[in-house]
Order: sequence, then structure tokens, then C-alpha cells
Amino acid sequence: MTGAIAALGGIRVLDFSHALAGPYCTMLLSDYGAEIYKLEARSGDMGRGWGPPFSGGMASFFLGLNRGKLGISLDLKQPEGLDLCLRLIDQMDVLIENFRPGAMDKLGLGYGDVRKRNPRLVYCSISGYGQQGPSRDEAAMDLVVQASSGLLSITGTESGESVRCGYGVTDVTAGLFAVIGILLALRARESSGQGQYVDVAMLDSMISTMSSNYSSFFGSMVVPRPMGTAFPTVVPYKVYRGSDREFAIAVGSEKLWSAFCGVLERPEMERAPEFATNAERIRNREKLEPLLDQIFVQRTATDWVQRLRSAGIPSSLVRDFGEVAEDAQSALRQMFPTLDHPVAGKHRVTGTPVKLADTPGRVSFPAPLLGEHTRETLKRLLGSDDKEIDDWISRGIVFQSVRTGEL
Repeated sequence: MTGAIAALGGIRVLDFSHALAGPYCTMLLSDYGAEIYKLEARSGDMGRGWGPPFSGGMASFFLGLNRGKLGISLDLKQPEGLDLCLRLIDQMDVLIENFRPGAMDKLGLGYGDVRKRNPRLVYCSISGYGQQGPSRDEAAMDLVVQASSGLLSITGTESGESVRCGYGVTDVTAGLFAVIGILLALRARESSGQGQYVDVAMLDSMISTMSSNYSSFFGSMVVPRPMGTAFPTVVPYKVYRGSDREFAIAVGSEKLWSAFCGVLERPEMERAPEFATNAERIRNREKLEPLLDQIFVQRTATDWVQRLRSAGIPSSLVRDFGEVAEDAQSALRQMFPTLDHPVAGKHRVTGTPVKLADTPGRVSFPAPLLGEHTRETLKRLLGSDDKEIDDWISRGIVFQSVRTGEL
């Protein structure tokens, strides 16, 4: 693998993860230069079947999350397959998995087993509720953890109906914390020479990201409820409707409130005692919001956004995915690059979120076919020859897709 200097160049990751949380983590690690060896059973990552949409028989979901990874496939239930896996672990810096707690131990691949072979290994487990505690063995999917973490109780309509966050927020958040945990452990290894276990729970991750919400709760001991697009501690801060479509505004200071009243050409609102401070506006939310609704329907949303932005007030149209994908800012930031897959063809994916000046990330190559790089990986990392590999393939110990990939 060649290219510009990469922040994580030289870091090898054995990726047992599936679905969303783990693959999102390793996608980011790959974008910044880590070598990701995606290890799958013959049945493949469940994400390969998460569609439609499909491109060339491959799920768009899988294509987007597994770019830049080398695909290998071993039968870990056969002793020789397990041995090959352990020999690969000897060559790795990081191992990541997101099975239920205890699943890797049953295979003989738990942290207690593999650290004896590779004490420098950083071993990351992502689970719903962590490796200990009364909820340890509970099954977890995104919607369930949105509910169990409290997120669903504050996300919904003003009438109180719960609404799921529009993307897999608990999976993605856990994936982000897994990246952070892995990087912290790698940094610690520079001093200690030893790897360590990284335990990431979706529940913990969501509680942490809702720190401000929980802090407000502990300060007031008032249980928060859904507020639609409104915000409990700032007013006005929500989505309004212009004459044609919706737009969002955030008036986060008294200076912005003054500018906001100027844009609305309503100086009397600025002077009104019941709206004079943010605290007063919160207390009088039910009086202010209907007044703003009546004002905003008099112009188009685009007109309002232009006026508000010219006054320095944060605002935006409520854009759909098509608008965001074709936005000039998204293009300049290279957030939707195109990859060319040998089966799926050309398809767009999301770009790198952190722009590093000296060691930039990059979207390198498309998602692998199942076991696409098995042969090349065993030859390069373990010194296996074609005769050995052909024998393992014939006995179902390893699997390689029809198309041969190149490292």
C-alpha cells in the first residue's frame, strides 16, 4: 500500500466487527492509514445483506462502511483456521470486535488468551452495555440503546411522541469512542510497551455525549421531555417554517437577539421585558414562539436565511441528502468522493471528517469482496505459499472470492 505519509501508517488492525459500530470505527482508522484486515466467516458480515439498495449485488450500506479494508475469510471452528487467525494476531497492533460479551472467549480469542501471544496488542470490544454488570448479556441494537440511554425520551415531537434519531447514532457514537480508545491505548503503548483492553459500551457512549443534558437534569432534577426541534436552554433555537419550506435558527446570545430583532424589523420585541433576556424568553416561550411563526411565514425560507446570515445569526435551510451531496461546501471539503468497485461499479461514499495538514486522511480503495485478500494476506504476513493456501481452500479452512485482490 503506497501513498502520502499517513497518521496511522504502519498500524495493523484485525477487524472481526460487523454491522455498523465496529465497521465505522475501522473505516475511520483506514482513512488515516491503518491497514485493516477484515476477517469474516464464510457467511460474511451481516451488513452485506442490509439492503436494498444494492449495486452489482452488493449492499450500498456495506460498500460505504467497508472501503479501504482488506477482506480475509477463515473458518475459526476448524483448528487450522483458528491457528491461522492466532498467527495473524501475532502480526497485529489492534484487534477489534463487536460480538456479545464472551463470544470471543468461546473461540479461544478473548483478550486473556491472545495477550499471552502478543502483549503489545490493543484489544477493543464494542458492546451494548459493556463487559460487566447486570445488563452485560442483553442484546442491543441502535433503537434499543436509544431507548435505554434516555435519548429517545428527549427526542420527539412537542406532543410527546418518541421519534428515533434519523441515523444509527448509538452505533456511530460507540464507533467514534472506539477510535478514541484505540488511539489512547496506542499512545500509552509508546511509553509502556504494552497493549491493553479497550471496553466500549454503546450505553456509556450515549450517556457521555448527553453530558450537557444530564448536567441540566442533575441541576434541576426535572425530567426532560421531547421538545421537537426546540432547545431547553436557548430561545429562539428551533426549526421554523417560511412561506415555502423549513429553516433552522439559533439565537445563542443577547447580542444575537438584538440583531435578530433587527432582521425581523421588530424593535419592540427587543425592548419587551418578557423577551429581554434568554431566561425571560425561556419563561415566555409559549408567547414568543407563536409570534415568530406568524412572522416567518411572510417570506420564503431562503430569504430569511439570507437575511439572518447577513446579520451573523446561525441559520440554515433544512436540507435533504440530495442538497447536501451537491453542496459546494461539501464538494470543497471532499466529503463525497467516488470509488470504482469491480462489481458494484462507481459509487459515492462519505469523505474524511478530520483534515490533517501534514498527514492527511484519504479514501483509498473500495470495500472488499468476501475473502478477496485472503491469499495475499496469508502470503505476505505469514509466509504461506500457494500450495498450502490451495489446500486450505479445498478443505474449507480459508475462503477466497473469485476476484484476486492486490495489496
